[in-house]
Amino acid sequence: MSEKRSKTVSTSIEETRKYHSWYLRAINSPVRREILQALKGGCATIEDLHSRVGLDNETLKWHLNVLEHGFCVEKDIKHGKLVYKLTQEGKVIDYME
Repeated sequence: MSEKRSKTVSTSIEETRKYHSWYLRAINSPVRREILQALKGGCATIEDLHSRVGLDNETLKWHLNVLEHGFCVEKDIKHGKLVYKLTQEGKVIDYME
C-alpha cells in the first residue's frame, strides 16, 4: 500500500516553506474558500462554478489559478470538458468556517 504524500512538503525546508506560503495564500481568501466550498460536491466546470459563486469568468479563473498553484484544486478532463476538483489539501475547507 502506497502512502499519499502531501504536495506541500518537499525534501528541503526552503522549498517546503515556499509550498506552505503558496498554500496559505490560496486558503486565506474568503472568495477562494467559497470556491473550495462549491467544489465539495465534486468536480465542476468553470460554468458550474460561475453559477455557484457568481464571479465573472476572468476573476474566477484568476482565483482558480491561485488555488491550483496552492495545491488546493486540480484540473481534470471529464466527458471532454475541463473540470476542477478538490485535492487532499483543498479538503481543508471541511475544517474552516
